[in-house]
Amino acid sequence: MKNLANQSNKPANEAEMEAAAAKKIREVTLIYVPIFIGGRHRGAGMGPAALRVAELPEQIEKLGFTVINEIEISQPPAACWYEEVTKKSRCLPEIAQVSEDVARAVKDAMAAGSIPITIGGDHSLAIGSISGVSSYYRERKERFGLLWFDAHGDINTPDTSYSANLHGMPLAISLGKGEESLTQLCGFSPKVEGKRSVLIGLRDVDPPEKDLIRELGIHAFTMRDIDHLGMGRLSELALELVGKDISGIHLSFDIDVMDPEIAPGVTTVAPGGMSYREAHLALTMLAETGLVRSIDFVELNPARDIRNRTAELAVDLIKTSLGHKIM
Repeated sequence: MKNLANQSNKPANEAEMEAAAAKKIREVTLIYVPIFIGGRHRGAGMGPAALRVAELPEQIEKLGFTVINEIEISQPPAACWYEEVTKKSRCLPEIAQVSEDVARAVKDAMAAGSIPITIGGDHSLAIGSISGVSSYYRERKERFGLLWFDAHGDINTPDTSYSANLHGMPLAISLGKGEESLTQLCGFSPKVEGKRSVLIGLRDVDPPEKDLIRELGIHAFTMRDIDHLGMGRLSELALELVGKDISGIHLSFDIDVMDPEIAPGVTTVAPGGMSYREAHLALTMLAETGLVRSIDFVELNPARDIRNRTAELAVDLIKTSLGHKIM
């Protein structure tokens, strides 16, 4: 593995950079975000360490990619997490700082021609990752699509959240709904269009979230839809719905979308989730488009795992999203 700072043969001018970007990207930047203050279980902060134990960088390099950089985002002091909730958004200034740092790291990685993989930590980190992705495409006057795998909607706002936990709000924030200090990250809002956003695997959604999903025109597929259509057909529909005029797809994968029987190491368990084969099929079909330019993997909670089993599953899923196949 090599570090970005040691690269000496970068493209000399913008034309060469565009030509390099047009080639199949074989470089990865790993961005570790050990944040837990967006939710209510400290174990989520150990997710990045568990994926290192599961040899994520080494497994990615075995696929023929080069991990050109590994970045650790520092979590600010977590005193806010212990305070009694008196506001509508817990730990808002602290998460805003993390979001700025993540956005910068993701955007820089994409500009350098690598695929940023942001490893959590709780799903509040997607506020920053999607901001960085959106800023990258905005500067190039390009569009991107969002595929969000999750058991939950993560589309609450401060006015609808029962808990004030920001890990339940990142999709709403990315769509321009919520705390202004977060929706206006990078100086613009929204970060992604509802019609180019697809939710997959839902099975635990709050009533106000259902209303906002409809209001914003988000395409949402529940576990019932997966059962009825099959994952192959549903994946085809999802890829059609994000649009044909996009330059890339951002994948945000909450591991609690998986059934807890095979992925016990998550904070917010919801029975009846996706199977191992369903997840790999969906990610295989996504990888085959050649449009995956940025990835989140979040909500791994080693404190609730069994012998690092969920972390190893996450590594397998990340490999599949990068294009790993059986043959």
